[in-house]
Amino acid sequence: MESAPSNAHEFTVSEVSQAVKRTVEDTFGHVRVRGEISGYRGRHSSGHAYFTLKDEGASIDAVIWKGNFARLTFKPEEGLEVIATGRLTTYPRSSKYQIVIEQIEPAGAGALMALLEERRKKLLAEGLFAPERKRELPYLPNVIGVVTSPTGSVIRDILHRLDDRFPSHVLVWPVRVQGDTSATEIANAVRGFNAFAPDGPIPRPDLLIVARGGGSIEDLWGFNEEIVVRAVAESTIPVISAVGHETDITLIDYAADRRAPTPTGAAEMAVPVRSELIAYVDDLGVRQRNATRRIAVNLKDRLRAASAGLPRGYDLTATQRQRLDMAATRLASALSGARHAKAMDLGKTTGRFGPALLERRTEQARALLDRHAVRARHLAEGRLSRTRMAFSRAEPSLRPQLLRGLIDTGQGRTENAGSRLAPAAGRLIVECRNRLDLQAKLLGSVSYQRVLARGFALVKDADGNLVRQADAVKPGDALLIELADGQIDANVSGAPAVPRRKPKPDNSPGGQESLF
Repeated sequence: MESAPSNAHEFTVSEVSQAVKRTVEDTFGHVRVRGEISGYRGRHSSGHAYFTLKDEGASIDAVIWKGNFARLTFKPEEGLEVIATGRLTTYPRSSKYQIVIEQIEPAGAGALMALLEERRKKLLAEGLFAPERKRELPYLPNVIGVVTSPTGSVIRDILHRLDDRFPSHVLVWPVRVQGDTSATEIANAVRGFNAFAPDGPIPRPDLLIVARGGGSIEDLWGFNEEIVVRAVAESTIPVISAVGHETDITLIDYAADRRAPTPTGAAEMAVPVRSELIAYVDDLGVRQRNATRRIAVNLKDRLRAASAGLPRGYDLTATQRQRLDMAATRLASALSGARHAKAMDLGKTTGRFGPALLERRTEQARALLDRHAVRARHLAEGRLSRTRMAFSRAEPSLRPQLLRGLIDTGQGRTENAGSRLAPAAGRLIVECRNRLDLQAKLLGSVSYQRVLARGFALVKDADGNLVRQADAVKPGDALLIELADGQIDANVSGAPAVPRRKPKPDNSPGGQESLF
């Protein structure tokens, strides 16, 4: 059975989806939704974040676009109960509605404390709060860096307390200590102080103080952000945390090297009291002088006691002086006896060295020389005899006919070489003459006489130097002008002509360069 015709308007699926989308967005353009974050796995590769807000009875899809995510004060975390502010919209392809979140905040102080405790446990597990990471504060820092707001009372309290205790050089890095950008500014300030060069134009601090006055947990939340805690933990400069009052605890207090109950307490930890230090140094000086005086008196007493048991110096040298006197007494007689003994030994020795000994030695040398002369004569006569016999054996082979044959052969070779030498020398002379003619032609082609032949002239002054510029001569100077066929004497009359510059070509679009 066919249905009855109807005049109701037919909608497409897209038209229905767009109508629903407009209705939802117009009705719920700005809403605040409270719920628990579920299914959050971090940011998508595109930079957006997708998760679900749920309570005990329902759930709604949520999305945070990439641009809004970077501006969030609190980042979403799995299981955190939050209040999300945004607008409702639909996703036509799946017929679902979702909330586009623009701002997110924990749902009450209980949620903040739960988030704070969870973050503390996470950073503690990473070792950022380990006691072995803590460093000792410098006893007397030359430069102190302060990270705080420049307009609050905190910086005035710190400066006033430092001036009372020990005036020091203070560098202030101004930051916001509350708000969305406070955490980033504080972290950048800590890292900025650490980036200073030790010998740079701005002195590098020896100690950092991160300070802020009291406030609620929301006001102090910037000091609980991970970026601030990690910057303080990574700092190579010791850090004192002075955030809030004594009862206020932030995560930066665990990461800092020392926690101060108040900003004023941080100033007291940073430097000692100057007057007390001076008194302490004076007391040490007095104690040092008294100790030195006591040591000197003690050593003097010990020296006096030790010297009492020692013999006198005169007694120590008495025996040696006596031995020296006795030796001096025996020295004269000992020298006389020694001289007499040496004289007797010399007399015994001179008896063996008479003229007869020298004559005998001379005769022995003469006989030896005669024997050597006889041997040399015999050797020379034998050598001469052997040489004469060698010449005698070679004499038959030295006939005049043999010498003449050798001379004729050499003369023939000489005449043959002479006959070949004359043509070779002629050819060499012709080749040299040809090369000389080519060089002469080349020299003539580049000679200045060729230039003179084309109508140019060579101008010289009275000393024979070339005149290359008009201002090199003055009126009355003698000149020698050399032309192609002779020379002309001339004198300069009038002022030298100013050389004319070649006109620049006209490069305008309508102009044409000169061909000359």
